Amino acid sequence: MVHRAESDAIPAVRVAVVDDHESVRLGLKAAFLDEGFDFVYAAATVKELVAGLAGRECDVVVLDLSLGDGASVTDNVKHVQALGSAVLVHSIADRVTLVREALAAGAAGVIPKSSATRTVIAAASSVARGEVLNNLEWATAIDADGDFAKVELGRREREILHLYASGLPLKLAAQQLGISYSTAREYLDRIRVKYVEVGRPAPTKVDLLRRAVEDGILPGLDSDGGDGH
Repeated sequence: MVHRAESDAIPAVRVAVVDDHESVRLGLKAAFLDEGFDFVYAAATVKELVAGLAGRECDVVVLDLSLGDGASVTDNVKHVQALGSAVLVHSIADRVTLVREALAAGAAGVIPKSSATRTVIAAASSVARGEVLNNLEWATAIDADGDFAKVELGRREREILHLYASGLPLKLAAQQLGISYSTAREYLDRIRVKYVEVGRPAPTKVDLLRRAVEDGILPGLDSDGGDGH
């Protein structure tokens, strides 16, 4: 539950929903309002959302992948991100191709429509905080994509990415591996260059977390966690 007391100074999460089924829009709106969210807008398409927001800010948009207007998943995700909003995919989990496309475009996570409402609400809260969801739907979508271009990283690069993407400050990651901060920074820069070269740029720490999950370096998707030190 994410009810907030009136005295709580933390601002309510601003959320919007894009789904071409009215019942889904109304249901999620009611649930978010009941949990103390600031519900900003509900739309049937991303184009309608952009027009309806009219410059208003939104922290996270809960986005269905299959909308009736024929817009591509990538375009929809990018247009939502251009609003300054994080994207939480809310769709049928077995549409792995569309899920993979959404994640590649920058969506922060996937919640299947079969999930309990409280799970969707918790996921929206996490995404609004800048977190990336590491869940089964994400892993399934990635594993199902045989054309996914992984980056070839060296042992030290994998270790740095593993520690840094898991949340450890780079200075502490360097200390744990017994290398200097400048050397760790060089490894991190090299990692980012390699991701750019395969068309999967990772300019921020959240992006690096996403890449680590995608490539099985982060614990949970790879049995050895990518931690070979």
